[in-house]
Amino acid sequence: MNMTRVALITGANKGIGYEIARQLGLQGITVYIGSRNELRGITSVNRLITEGVDARLVLIDVNDQGSISDAASLIEHEQGHLDILVNNAGIIDPDDGMPGATSINVIKKTFETNFFGALLVTQAMLPLLRKAAAARIVNISSGLGSLSLNQDPDWAFADTKLIGYNSSKAALNMLTVQLAWELKNTRIKVNAANPNFTDTDLAPGANGGRPVADGARTAVELALLPEEGPTGGFFEDGLILPW
Repeated sequence: MNMTRVALITGANKGIGYEIARQLGLQGITVYIGSRNELRGITSVNRLITEGVDARLVLIDVNDQGSISDAASLIEHEQGHLDILVNNAGIIDPDDGMPGATSINVIKKTFETNFFGALLVTQAMLPLLRKAAAARIVNISSGLGSLSLNQDPDWAFADTKLIGYNSSKAALNMLTVQLAWELKNTRIKVNAANPNFTDTDLAPGANGGRPVADGARTAVELALLPEEGPTGGFFEDGLILPW
């Protein structure tokens, strides 16, 4: 069996996902750039290759079960296993807002990508992750998904109340906790990473985000955790965040 370390990062043709792939690839890991858009995916793969990264494109739409199954089949055929899964694909709908007035369709659409998409990808990739010597699952969450922080009036983002996005990330955090429990007797570790407010196009028009390399760092650290590392946690820059 090919035992080169292999990673799949969803939503990796730009932003934090791309930077996570880049940092992992520079560690000698074969990275699969998960992308819905073939042209953008090819462009990203070619950029990584120029940096010496073994990057491959896998077309995947986390809202499409068939697309997810095809991606799993491709990785199984080419690699036979998967060491790292980073569930990074996510959206913020511009019409998201307070619960009293936000359209239920906006909330449903956000959950489809941010929660159900991550769950479907994880379920499809678990057989490949179980074949790895020591696999890692990293869910890209957000401090906005923390119930504790949302209740803190002194928190820097206390006024950012987006019922679709925040609750979808809270659900992703629950997936992290329950999946870690389910896999506690295996060599698979599951954690959530908060990239914090980062300079990407996830929230167009927002200013003041930190560099994308910094936003990717926690996810990369969790993807490379040693055997004695934690599982079932929520982390940012080496700190444990409250649920």
